[in-house]
Amino acid sequence: MNRTGGGRPQTHRPAAAAKLIGCSEWWLKEQARKRRIPYAWIGGSYRFTDQHITEIITTFEVRPEHQPTRTGIGATRKPRTVMKVAPVVELRARIPRRTRQAQTQNAQAA
Repeated sequence: MNRTGGGRPQTHRPAAAAKLIGCSEWWLKEQARKRRIPYAWIGGSYRFTDQHITEIITTFEVRPEHQPTRTGIGATRKPRTVMKVAPVVELRARIPRRTRQAQTQNAQAA
């Protein structure tokens, strides 16, 4: 951990820490606000030490799951399933209400 003169750990503001991690400043502050990541609250603002940054990266690290090794071409391929297709129904638009009302009024008048 880098230390400045006096034996204190160097702290980073959210913008600098976000740049080191490779995320947005907003995301870093939001995670700190929800207490998902370690931080120091100094002078009314979030501060992050090098140790905090290392722990944040470790916390959100994703390891690959164990995958079986392939023993040949198409060894893990599943058989293709054939889906049954329902018959196609032709849709017809309804006659607008005003047109229907005008037709019934014309039929009654005639």
